[in-house]
Amino acid sequence: MIQIFGKKKCFDTKKAERFFKERRVKVQFIDLLDKGISPGEYKSIKSAVGGIDALLDEKHRDYKLLSYLAYEEDKDENILEDPSLLKTPIVRCGKLATVGYQPEVWQKWLEAEK
Repeated sequence: MIQIFGKKKCFDTKKAERFFKERRVKVQFIDLLDKGISPGEYKSIKSAVGGIDALLDEKHRDYKLLSYLAYEEDKDENILEDPSLLKTPIVRCGKLATVGYQPEVWQKWLEAEK
């Protein structure tokens, strides 16, 4: 099952949804601004993508503020409180995950499932 964590108005999130729809792959869409992300899902995705830096949206107005926090736990707490800090889309397939629009990687996932 493919999960897409994103924002309804995010252009790349819409492109990710279209990518899977065109290939007739069922996806579960989770609106980060509406539903947020659970601590368990966040931890799993963070480890799959190589850490917190890969997840952060550099264009977010509070990005610089977050970089001043010394402890990763504090950053995690802020992200869970305000999931708009996450770069989208976050696409997850089991234990694998990507951040941003990465159709080449998704295509490899689909080919591996065949």
